[in-house]
Amino acid sequence: MSLPDLAAETAALPEKTHKPIPKKAISAPEVLNEAYTYPKPSSFSRGLRLDIRGITILFISGTASVDENGQTVHAGDLRAQTWRTYRNITGLLESEGATWKDVVRTTCYLRDIERDYEAFNEIRTQFCKEQGLDPLPASTGIQAILCRPELLVEIEAIAIFESNSRKNDNGEPPEGGR
Repeated sequence: MSLPDLAAETAALPEKTHKPIPKKAISAPEVLNEAYTYPKPSSFSRGLRLDIRGITILFISGTASVDENGQTVHAGDLRAQTWRTYRNITGLLESEGATWKDVVRTTCYLRDIERDYEAFNEIRTQFCKEQGLDPLPASTGIQAILCRPELLVEIEAIAIFESNSRKNDNGEPPEGGR
């Protein structure tokens, strides 16, 4: 089937109507800027929050060692970049009332996995112990060319929690929406 034929066939299908799931962009400007504020803007959210029938899911975009001004910090230093990346993700999680204990999956991108995995894993293990994570999130490590040549590590995360599971003294979700 040709592309024009496929387009015509698809256009002829009845339009499905459904109730969209509300989505909210996640941000933590105190630790990292928004991608659209770069000199060459990039079109993505730092993360998305979905609330589905009492369950909140946070999708944290690939996050790296970038500061609140959009500048790479700790160029060439994998260990420092990894710690800064964890700090940035922590800020994004906290902006929605979540913690690392809500994280169920991470995907970890390393520029040179053969050279850097051992050091990265030492820091990840230490970080997880400091956070008291048990069980640990599911995770995948991948070698990848990252969006800036000076970046050595980038991590994305998925967190899930009951939407109304943590309330303040007034019975309201804390700042950030949880």
